[in-house]
Amino acid sequence: MDSVRYDRTGTGTRVPLALKILVAGGFGAGKTTLVSALSEVRPLQTEEILTGAGADTDDLSGVEGKSTTTVAMDFGRITINDDLQLYLFGTPGQDRFWFLWDELAFGALGAVVLADTRRLADCFPSIDYFEQRGIPFVVGVNCFDGSRRFDLPTVRRALDLDPEVPLVLCDARDRQSGKLVLISLVEHVARQRGEPVPVA
Repeated sequence: MDSVRYDRTGTGTRVPLALKILVAGGFGAGKTTLVSALSEVRPLQTEEILTGAGADTDDLSGVEGKSTTTVAMDFGRITINDDLQLYLFGTPGQDRFWFLWDELAFGALGAVVLADTRRLADCFPSIDYFEQRGIPFVVGVNCFDGSRRFDLPTVRRALDLDPEVPLVLCDARDRQSGKLVLISLVEHVARQRGEPVPVA
């Protein structure tokens, strides 16, 4: 993977390599929050207000304060360094929107799966999706205020993750914390491919 491209005008201008990253996870895991915190441009969001019509399908156990949901995707962009930009696509979390995932995953370098320890089982479908399609991913354990904290080996066992899958703690509200998760993913992909990827 060549991390530097040049424009076609013959001027030798460096054009950053743009890589597509998915941000996935269960309903209410913090996907929109992470994309918003990381994006250096105003993020595109497709959030709608939760209504009584979805009461039978949207399980709010553990996330009772949630009032909106992503119905298509979130989009943001972050520059890692002069040679590398990441385009972030946040996936919808509910089952009824999973038909969008194949379109969003097309051409993706890899994915971040956000895990919420209050509803840990909710991230299993995301993990299964990327494992079955051979898409590299990392798991970021989003540390919510007031939630019970678990050490990473305990979470790894609970998720039955392969040893090579990176597992990191993060705060989806904090840009630097989210950036470290993305760097972990890019480095993971580089290791899998045996190719160096420049990161800051």
